[in-house]
Amino acid sequence: QAIDLRFGLRNALMELGEMRQMLDYLREAKILAETIDDQPRLGRVSAYMCRYFREMGDHDGAIASGQHALAAAETLGDFALQVMAHHHLGVAYHTLGDHRRAMELLRSNVEALAGDLIRERFGLSGLPAVLSRAWLVRCLAELGAFPEGVAHGEEAVRIAEAVDHPLSLVHAYLGVGFLSLRQRDLFRAIPALERCLDLCRVYNILIWFRETAAALGCAYAFSGRVAEALPLLEQVEQRGAAMGTMGGQSLRVGYLSEAYLLAGRLEDATALTGRALDLSRRHKERGHLAWALRLLGEITTHQAPPESEPAESHYRQALTLAN
Repeated sequence: QAIDLRFGLRNALMELGEMRQMLDYLREAKILAETIDDQPRLGRVSAYMCRYFREMGDHDGAIASGQHALAAAETLGDFALQVMAHHHLGVAYHTLGDHRRAMELLRSNVEALAGDLIRERFGLSGLPAVLSRAWLVRCLAELGAFPEGVAHGEEAVRIAEAVDHPLSLVHAYLGVGFLSLRQRDLFRAIPALERCLDLCRVYNILIWFRETAAALGCAYAFSGRVAEALPLLEQVEQRGAAMGTMGGQSLRVGYLSEAYLLAGRLEDATALTGRALDLSRRHKERGHLAWALRLLGEITTHQAPPESEPAESHYRQALTLAN
């Protein structure tokens, strides 16, 4: 019970963005589980550590912990642990830009969680049937597989709305909004992301406020609402710095840079893109690096006079990574 209590506190602290305190509880849970040689709960510690490392930008640590959790699940025949490991490991691979490997893991959950299992949480903060679908949608968006992504996104929303679980709804709407943003379907992206942001505010889900607000700010900027986009995106950067969470921060910084570019603030856009490039390289987020290189090409073409050769070089580097 003492271990499970710490797991519960970990879940609550994660959604509040209290990373240091969350890590303390996980370490205490590990010590207690080792003391009584509780292998299932040690496996859960590894699964939760996968999520922690991903949020902190230590993706090598996330992959190692996730693989350890998955190996433990297979050895023990622990279905709940397997669901947790598939989800957290899939998210880690997505952040690295390894979308096909992420999809393989996330699809395992989507296919396995049917019938009554759709409503089970299996130790996660939200419903894995929704969470894994939402991250699968994001992988499909990056691969340009939009029709399949739309179908899974609609199913995630349907499940989350039927259960009326706030965190699951946040993930479902964020997945739909992210895919629509990649499609430049702003008519669909903005309402989904606005609903998502409202839920984050009402239920104080701070860890997902940043990602939702960043995507919404980018959608506002693309739709010409730059004056609304900039304060929202600047708030995201400030909150990210305060939390100290680096996983995916390169993409969020890139959104702010894009908004500065659309506002005609080339100097600010250049500085932020340089930071996005540094973050994506430092944390091995190769997919996000491709987006940052593409943005650097855009900035270069907007300079006066346009610098065609450097722009072409940035675009080619982005294309190579994308391929």
